[in-house]
Amino acid sequence: MDQKEGRILIVDDEERIRKLIKMYLERENYETEEAENGEEALQMALSMNFDLILLDLMLPGMDGIEVCEKLREKKATPVIMLTAKGEELNRIQGFEAGTDDYISKPFSPREVILRVKALLRRSSTTRFLETDTVSKNIIVFPHLTIDHDAHKVIADGKEVNLTPKEYELLHYLARTPDKVYAREQLLKDVWNYEFFGDLRTVDTHVKRLREKLNKVSPDAASMIATVWGVGYKFEGAE
Repeated sequence: MDQKEGRILIVDDEERIRKLIKMYLERENYETEEAENGEEALQMALSMNFDLILLDLMLPGMDGIEVCEKLREKKATPVIMLTAKGEELNRIQGFEAGTDDYISKPFSPREVILRVKALLRRSSTTRFLETDTVSKNIIVFPHLTIDHDAHKVIADGKEVNLTPKEYELLHYLARTPDKVYAREQLLKDVWNYEFFGDLRTVDTHVKRLREKLNKVSPDAASMIATVWGVGYKFEGAE
């Protein structure tokens, strides 16, 4: 039997959309599971291990944002949110909740496949196995090591389990120590998103990132510094 590319949970209250996405994903050798509402999706996501979740925003009962918020309390599973066009405010709320990417409806199945593959590449901890050379793309600090080829973060000898966006934010800051970044710049460069009305997305992710690092290494967590009135920087020096 062929090795599966990954296991994906498809969450949408429209069976037609679930079946369409399922067909295209399985053609690409992904294993799939389905859920038709938020409660079912959350139960499955917490009790089973998925490589990625495709999550519709507008679900009966518990919506996609609430599912993502509750999931993030327990797991770092990558999430792509499916939204209708024009849901700008909900998109920002989704980023705050921990969504890693968005696909707007109506979408082409090919776009779904490309976004899924891109996010799985970013979140994989074994990407370095695909190359013939030993990973050299490593950032090392006294209490923190970031192996960018392997997408691994080690704080005081222990691996830290981050979502793709948390990882990208940490790597973005750490590659230029002591440079101050405004929230607007981080939102544009890390999230590829230009929306200046609400920058809590950045604050929320910094808070989560610090909390995860702090559980393993308070010294590593303290390297992410707030520059009041401006934004954030990574303090590389002891």
